[in-house]
Amino acid sequence: MQEPRAFLQRAAAKTRDEEHRLKILKAIDTYTRVVEQRKHTQFRDWRQARQLAARIKDDVLARLPELLQQFEERITARGARVFWAETAAEARQYILDLVARRQARVVVKSKSMTTEEIGLNEALQHAGVDVWESDLGELIVQVAGEKPYHIVTPAMHKNREDVARLFHEKLGAPLTQDVEQLTMIAREHLRHAYVSAEIGITGANFILAEEGAIVMTENEGNGRLTMACPPVHVVLVGLEKVLPSMRELALFLPLLATSGTGQQITCYNSIVRGPRQPGEPDGPEEMHIILLDNGRTELLAQPEFQHVLRCIRCGACLNACPVYRTIGGHTYNTPYQGPIGSVITPHLRGFRQWYHLPFASSLCGACSDVCPVNIDLHHLLLWNRHRAVEREHTAAPGWRLAMKLWAWGMRRRKRIALLRPWLRLGTKLLLPLLPGAQRRRVPSMAEHSFARLWRDHERQKSHF
Repeated sequence: MQEPRAFLQRAAAKTRDEEHRLKILKAIDTYTRVVEQRKHTQFRDWRQARQLAARIKDDVLARLPELLQQFEERITARGARVFWAETAAEARQYILDLVARRQARVVVKSKSMTTEEIGLNEALQHAGVDVWESDLGELIVQVAGEKPYHIVTPAMHKNREDVARLFHEKLGAPLTQDVEQLTMIAREHLRHAYVSAEIGITGANFILAEEGAIVMTENEGNGRLTMACPPVHVVLVGLEKVLPSMRELALFLPLLATSGTGQQITCYNSIVRGPRQPGEPDGPEEMHIILLDNGRTELLAQPEFQHVLRCIRCGACLNACPVYRTIGGHTYNTPYQGPIGSVITPHLRGFRQWYHLPFASSLCGACSDVCPVNIDLHHLLLWNRHRAVEREHTAAPGWRLAMKLWAWGMRRRKRIALLRPWLRLGTKLLLPLLPGAQRRRVPSMAEHSFARLWRDHERQKSHF
C-alpha cells in the first residue's frame, strides 16, 4: 500500500481511539502548563530570546563549512576521528565497518533521533549485533517493538499501567505501577549492557566549533554512561547542529530545556572534547564523530527552506499541533513527526512517497508561535504543498483540472455568477452518489450569493 493511503488509514484509526487521545492530551496539557510558566520565569523577553537564537543560527548556516572545518581540526587534534557522511547509507556502513573491526557483539545507545533517521538499529540487528537503548522512554518502545512516538518523549503514548504490563510480559519483572520501581527494573536490565558493550553510540544536541567539542543534554545520566563505559564512543550528528562557541550555550541550553521539557536546565549537560587523554582515569579509547548530511545541504541551498535547519529538536511544535494531538506520532511513520517532520521528511526521504505530510496540517500557525528558534513552519508547509503539486505533480489529474476550473471561475465575478446555478445543480446530482460519511461533509450551497445579499441590503438602505 502506498504511504499516503496508509497514512489516512492510520490517522482515521487513531482519531477514533478515544483512550489513545486522552493519554496524549493529558501528557501534552501537563507539558503546556509547565512550559508556559517556565517561559515567564526563565526569560525576561521570550520573543526576544527566540529572535536572538534565530539570528545566531542563521549566522551559523551562512558560515557552515568554515565552522565545521574548525570543529574537525580542534577535535581531531585530541585524537577523535571525524567522518563526513553524505548519505544515511554511508553513515550506517561506517558504523558497521567499525563494529566488524572491533568484533563488537553488544552496542548500547543513548537517545538519538539521528540514528532513527538512518535506520541504525535495524542495520545493526541485521548484522547480528545486540543493540540496547539506554534512555527509559526509548527502552520502553524498543521492548514493545515500536518506534519513538515523539522527538523528546518517545513513550508519551504509554501510561504507567502500560509500562508495568510491558515489563512484566517482556522482561519477567514483578507487576508494579510504582514509577521508582519501574525505573529500577529498567536500570537493572541495562546494567549488563553497559558493562558488556564494546561500542556506545550517542547523538549530540550541539557541536562547538571553537572548542572542538560535542554537547549532550539529558535527564537520566544514561548518555554519560553510554559515552564513558564502552571502549569506543560513536557520535552521530547532523551538520546543522554546530554552534560557534561555548558562549552560545548560555542561550541555547535554557531554550532547549524550556521548550523541550519545561525545565530551567536539564539534569545532565556534558561537554566532551575527545577520547580519553593520557593520565585520565576513564573514558573511551576511541571517539568517532560522524557528521551527517543526508539532504541537509540541499535544504541549505534553497533560500525558502534553509532556515528549517535552525531546528534544535525540542518537540515544541508537535505539542502545539492540533493534528499531532489528534492522530499521534506513529501515524506519521517517520522519525520526525508533527510540523517539523512534515517540513523536512519529504526533502530527506523523497516527495513521491511523502508529499502527503505537509497537507496534514490546519495551517493554524501554532507551531511557528512556539518554535524557540523562530522557524516559520506553517509557511514552509505551504511551500512543500506548492512543490508537491507544481514540481512533483503529485495531485491527481482530476484534482488539477478542478483547481484550474476553480481558478478560472474565481478571477471574474461574472464567471462566478454564471457557474453558480450549475454548481448547485451538480451538487444535488452528485451528492446521492457519495458514501454517507463523505456526503455529510459536503456543505450546502446558500440559496443566494453574498454579492446578491449585499446588493439587496444596500438597496434596502437606500429606501430609508
